[in-house]
Amino acid sequence: MVFQNHSLLPRLTVYENVNPAVAKVFGKTKTGAERHDWIMQNLDLVQMSHAKDKRPTEISGGMKQRVGIARALAMQPKILLLDEPFGALDALTRAHLQDAVMDIQKRLGSTMIMITHDVDEAVLLSDRIVMMTNGPSARIGEVLPVPLERPRNRIELAGDRTYLKCREAVLKFLYERHRFVEAA
Repeated sequence: MVFQNHSLLPRLTVYENVNPAVAKVFGKTKTGAERHDWIMQNLDLVQMSHAKDKRPTEISGGMKQRVGIARALAMQPKILLLDEPFGALDALTRAHLQDAVMDIQKRLGSTMIMITHDVDEAVLLSDRIVMMTNGPSARIGEVLPVPLERPRNRIELAGDRTYLKCREAVLKFLYERHRFVEAA
């Protein structure tokens, strides 16, 4: 699970923040050297091995999110859950991390489930968008397939008809549901 806030332990280094997850999952099946190599491989995957000895106060918000992603990936999950992992980031950092997640998903073939309120992020990253109804008794309102070829390039997609059609469908769903809630 990758959370909206990075959830790193402030007194531990980047390396040490990934280590407990690896020790828990692989403590009995990998040697210390193998666990070290696995941590470094996952830090490499998110381009954070250069900062392995830095503490969370010494790295940016985007870097902290990368460490959170490395920690989650290091546990070799069959499904990676991402709860608004880029919500607190500036637009450029957010775009870079979205690209990194697409690259990681391509390389690992992992199933990723992401919660997001960002329409463009949903269309860019998804194969399917599950749109929820509003309120405390929210339900699945609609499932939208996103038939865009991979790899995806955000600049090329900006004018792509299929991309725009998917984006419009999500916005239409959101606005129609919002009107329904206001009327109630």
